[in-house]
Amino acid sequence: MQKARILRTPKNAMQSGRARTQDWMLMFEPAEPKRIDPLTGWFGSGDTQGQLRLSFPTAEAAVAYAEAKGIPYEVEPAPPVRADIKPKSYADNFRFGRSENWTH
Repeated sequence: MQKARILRTPKNAMQSGRARTQDWMLMFEPAEPKRIDPLTGWFGSGDTQGQLRLSFPTAEAAVAYAEAKGIPYEVEPAPPVRADIKPKSYADNFRFGRSENWTH
């Protein structure tokens, strides 16, 4: 049986929002190395569980699922959340009584 990793869904690097970062994901480690297909030149493998990603609302739910199915697992700690990010809105640029200078 393949070992699974349970981790918190990472923040999308292409957007500033934190949507869908509260979920926990169960992912299987690759069972075999990828190899080059001689016909197309693409990388691939016969491992279909490597494509499977299950989403859970909490880490406890993911652990309970893995234990119920007899899947060996490893839980990765959640990454720290930066608290120093000050939320801003576009409308703040045009606010009356603004203390900062106009930048453009």
